[in-house]
Amino acid sequence: MFATSLANGLLILKSFKVGEPALANREFVERTGLSKATVSRLTYTLGELGFLRYDAEQRRYRLGSATLAAGYPLLASLTIRQVARPFMKALADHARGSVSLGMRDRSHMVYIETCRGHEAIAFRPDIGGSLPLLTTAMGRAWLGGTSDELRRQALQQIQAEDPGAWKKHRGAVQASLRSLEATGACVARGDWQQDVHAVAVPMQRVVDGETLVFNCGVPAVLLGRRTLETDVGPRLVRMVRDVERAYLAQQRTAY
Repeated sequence: MFATSLANGLLILKSFKVGEPALANREFVERTGLSKATVSRLTYTLGELGFLRYDAEQRRYRLGSATLAAGYPLLASLTIRQVARPFMKALADHARGSVSLGMRDRSHMVYIETCRGHEAIAFRPDIGGSLPLLTTAMGRAWLGGTSDELRRQALQQIQAEDPGAWKKHRGAVQASLRSLEATGACVARGDWQQDVHAVAVPMQRVVDGETLVFNCGVPAVLLGRRTLETDVGPRLVRMVRDVERAYLAQQRTAY
């Protein structure tokens, strides 16, 4: 049975965005569509439980430490992060960009690990950051790498939430899926962030029930003569296969 109160409380927590660390009840009402009375009740309860912290001086709420603690067991259980990190760092340094690992959250992807190259100063993804499925190489690679049923569900949700975006990017998504089938990688040039080009590769092995995806984002000005198709993309494909072999070996040792 669907628990409406729980769902509404989670809507409150998901109202926060990067660059907006504190929100007032009025902003929660605008972002969730809930009534003022419901928002007041939920923010008070979440505050008592440690998921929100009230800033009396600003009269706004901030995320509390319990929110961070709730997500830590998930990150800690994903040992693929530790296995992949040295491979990711090596490619990030070569590409002069950022190499990240992500998993799906409904119509978005969420970074669960990231490594930045020593010269990557313009593009700085971080763990917990989210990016849309539709307009990113990582999201399109997930669509290509997951099961037919999950792909269908995700696309239905996207079309229902933002039919205009689906109409605009449908052709690019289909081209990316063809590219993934032919080369093992999806490429996106500035579809999400105009000055960043990216390539992404899904893992062939499902990890803890999830299709995970690696991407490499490079500021366009740093690509130089190299291209995503002839240099960064093939290197990322090889890196993902290396990570899969190392992860399998680690799993065998663990058990």
